[in-house]
Amino acid sequence: MSHDSTAAPEAAARKLSGRRRKEIVAVLLFSGGPIFESSIPLSVFGIDRQDAGVPRYRLLVCGGEEGPLRTTGGLELTAPHGLEAISRAGTVVVPAWRSITSPPPEEALDALRRAHEEGARIVGLCTGAFVLAAAGLLDGRPATTHWMYAPTLAKRYPSVHVDPRELFVDDGDVLTSAGTAAGIDLCLHIVRTDHGNEAAGALARRLVVPPRRSGGQERYLDRSLPEEIGADPLAEVVAWALEHLHEQFDVETLAARAYMSRRTFDRRFRSLTGSAPLQWLITQRVLQAQRLLETSDYSVDEVAGRCGFRSPVALRGHFRRQLGSSPAAYRAAYRARRPQGDRLVDSDGPVGGPTGPTPSAPVPLHPESGPVPLQTRRTPAPVGPPPFTSSSARYLDVVYVVEVDEAICSRCTIR
Repeated sequence: MSHDSTAAPEAAARKLSGRRRKEIVAVLLFSGGPIFESSIPLSVFGIDRQDAGVPRYRLLVCGGEEGPLRTTGGLELTAPHGLEAISRAGTVVVPAWRSITSPPPEEALDALRRAHEEGARIVGLCTGAFVLAAAGLLDGRPATTHWMYAPTLAKRYPSVHVDPRELFVDDGDVLTSAGTAAGIDLCLHIVRTDHGNEAAGALARRLVVPPRRSGGQERYLDRSLPEEIGADPLAEVVAWALEHLHEQFDVETLAARAYMSRRTFDRRFRSLTGSAPLQWLITQRVLQAQRLLETSDYSVDEVAGRCGFRSPVALRGHFRRQLGSSPAAYRAAYRARRPQGDRLVDSDGPVGGPTGPTPSAPVPLHPESGPVPLQTRRTPAPVGPPPFTSSSARYLDVVYVVEVDEAICSRCTIR
């Protein structure tokens, strides 16, 4: 799934200035960056594939700081260009950043701001979104990153509307993607935007990847907590919630266990995770249901009960909103793709506890209708969990009735 925005006509109408050329792509590398993510734009934009019908880009690999640049695995790279070469590029790609907790070099941030001011398209792949955010280029914009880092991005840059569901977000002159493979998705999208579907399809065939992937990041989520919550007293409450998802409890219960008022707990939880506690709890219950559908023979009704939903109807509604499929259809598609010889695992112990089923990797399918074309417009009320954001107003949407119910009756449970 992608978000393609037409909400910024001024950005779309901007023209390149000075020496910048549309066909020139500058890739900004830093020391400590992962080599796979760094190599994605180099492979897409740096290899001549005109024989396959792919228009040629001119690639400039730029060092964002003094070299040599050390990558994962201890490899050392020497970038042929410095920051000055960015002044010629119509597109600037930041494929990764070495640490979500450290600030990027100010010289590189200045170069990105200047490129944006002069009409260049700025792209952040995976943790590269943190560099764009540090430069102020994501303020007030929708953006995404790897789901594991989305809460940290939302907390550190509260003016950014972080949406962890999307594989990539196109907001006109600033684009961001989720982790690793989603960087390929976004690069293909750029080729498709510049040169059309045929060129993007030809490139996808050369890379042996689908030209368009359906779905978003939801099915890849796990139970991991944001890095920064580990040492916080709230971590104990969150761990308890994960171990008792089979029980029916509400956010009031979690607030009581934290010895906080509901309002204080909501504020504290949101500041740590970037998400409202009720939305986080619903997401965790849906993820647990997903695992049970993959690894057990429980009926949908039993799965609903073992995940803390009051009824199968509640499970089906939340499941469809987050994963775009009914529970039964998801299970059927998963089993159809599971290698022969794999067996299901039943669990008589508490779901999510020490004796619970072993999670397995979700299947990137759209179970009911097969491949679905990517959205071509960003809608005001997307289906699925609301994006991480510091603004509570973004949660008050008719799609998320349970959030409105919570505001009316603070003691209600998930139903």
